[in-house]
Amino acid sequence: MSFQFGPLTIQFYGIIIMLGAVAGAFLAQFNARRRGENPDLVWDGLIWVLIGGIIGARLWHILTPPPSMVERGITTAHYLTHPLETLAIWNGGLGIPGAVIGGAIALFAFSKRRNISFLSWVDIAAPALALGQAIGRWGNFVNQELYGAPTDLPWAIFIGPHHRLPGYMEQATYHPLFLYESLWNLANVFFLLWLGWRFADRLRAGGIFLAYLVIYPIGRFLLEFLRLDSSQVAGLNINQTIMAVVALAALSILLIRRREKPLCAILPQHLRPNKPASGPEGMHFSLSEAFPWCSSSGGVAAPRCWDKPSVSTNSFSVNSGGLLSSYSGW
Repeated sequence: MSFQFGPLTIQFYGIIIMLGAVAGAFLAQFNARRRGENPDLVWDGLIWVLIGGIIGARLWHILTPPPSMVERGITTAHYLTHPLETLAIWNGGLGIPGAVIGGAIALFAFSKRRNISFLSWVDIAAPALALGQAIGRWGNFVNQELYGAPTDLPWAIFIGPHHRLPGYMEQATYHPLFLYESLWNLANVFFLLWLGWRFADRLRAGGIFLAYLVIYPIGRFLLEFLRLDSSQVAGLNINQTIMAVVALAALSILLIRRREKPLCAILPQHLRPNKPASGPEGMHFSLSEAFPWCSSSGGVAAPRCWDKPSVSTNSFSVNSGGLLSSYSGW
């Protein structure tokens, strides 16, 4: 679907994708401000992430075309011999796995350039990414794509004959997979925001993004069972297979990280003094003063507690943010 604006043809698909990106950026800005980060960096990094995400999404589609396109001769080899067609993203053909990979690579490059924490910013970006997906999936609706098996359910969507797959020309209504995934992503937005608020004192940097890498793949894995035109590689549903691997890997990393003890818990008992020292920034402080959340019985992880320090004395330095800035080895 499109409309004319003077000599330009404006595609609704592109408008919806951009609306999702802008809405996600506003959410990321809110999240950054709440976490004490510079919210202006969101708009600086948005261009990087958009470019990386679109390139990655398009490459994923080109490398894993669905069977219906393969039957029409639109294969990876076809794109390589018709390079201009790789630019026609307004006709659809963007793979979410590639978008996440490309966007993450771009964000990593941006974080290195700006000297900011990549793990902290992927946590900020995770709910925004899910929101962008929730909105962007409606682009599939206007293109009449991403529908599932035929159904007569009340919420079934009508698919025009021109957009139906071979063998289904007599079937008029189908499962709205785009809607199912949109709602799953919307629920994911609220869950990730709640997770970051509820467990701010326990989650390590990157934990929210890892949670995203568990939740989204689970939903996508299940929805692939309803999809009629799943991309196949070596006889496997490549998207479903990748989703299963990513979800299991991310969950394993979360569980491993959860078992590791933070600074407060690994310090020996005699290194947990309860005699506060006072002084200007840069001087030495006692553990109980710099890290008041650390208890004599072992304490709990703090939001910004270092993961793997090695400490040999009860003296260390903190900066103005109350963070450990120096310590000595065992």
